[in-house]
Amino acid sequence: MESIVRKGIAFDRELLKKFDSLNKKKGYKNRSEAIRDLIRKEFVTEETTDPEKRMMATLTMVYDHHKHDVQHNLTHMQHHHSDLIRSTLHVHIDHDNCMEVLILEGKVKDIVHFSDSMLAEKGVKHGKLVMTSG
Repeated sequence: MESIVRKGIAFDRELLKKFDSLNKKKGYKNRSEAIRDLIRKEFVTEETTDPEKRMMATLTMVYDHHKHDVQHNLTHMQHHHSDLIRSTLHVHIDHDNCMEVLILEGKVKDIVHFSDSMLAEKGVKHGKLVMTSG
């Protein structure tokens, strides 16, 4: 069983009011779990600053598959970086748009470089890279 250490934290009233409102909206049962999650999130964010750190990530992209060669170019880039890709998901949103979600694993610098090149491809409307660790 984990050892729990209790510490007090001082808040000004307005900040605490906003924090409690956010916690309620997000479904936290108590302030302690919300604070622990914020700290864990900050640790993951800090890890992403080390270019040599191995991490997992998702890259989500939405693109217009009618744009000149976008699907071909994205597939080509994925084949050249297959060492980073653990899995992919392709979804047809509507007649014009597709979404792809790539699950990536590798060094931060390689994930960021690959993701930047994918998101910069002509025809990609938007996307987001989210990195995490175990």
